[in-house]
Amino acid sequence: MYEGLSIYAGRWQKLILVALKPTKERAMSVPLPHPIDVYVREENLGEWKDLAESFADEAIVSDEGETYVGLAAIARWRATTKRKYHHSIAPLEVTERHGKTVLKAMVHGNFPGSPVVLDFGFVLINGKIVSLEIKS
Repeated sequence: MYEGLSIYAGRWQKLILVALKPTKERAMSVPLPHPIDVYVREENLGEWKDLAESFADEAIVSDEGETYVGLAAIARWRATTKRKYHHSIAPLEVTERHGKTVLKAMVHGNFPGSPVVLDFGFVLINGKIVSLEIKS
């Protein structure tokens, strides 16, 4: 799942694992609901063939204090963030919490503190993402 994995032995022989950039080609080991799987795959490839395959027409995305409503706004947000951060998403776990499907993922990209673990809170209805909130 990762391009590399480094192991550091500290002064007291404590091992620290550092996961590096997730690869685009390797399969994810965390089973994801179809629309979330499509979202992650397309984010990692930087290709958005059919946004409507995963998002509802009037879907809402909240990220970095901004809100995007509808497929056109979401498409602009995705393209802008990809150009800005050149990020990749590596799923770590999926849980159900307060009516949301929450994907905890390691995000690697061109930003301070990379990689970071973020929560992607999805609301899914009829096989589509109707809401996505990204938080640290």
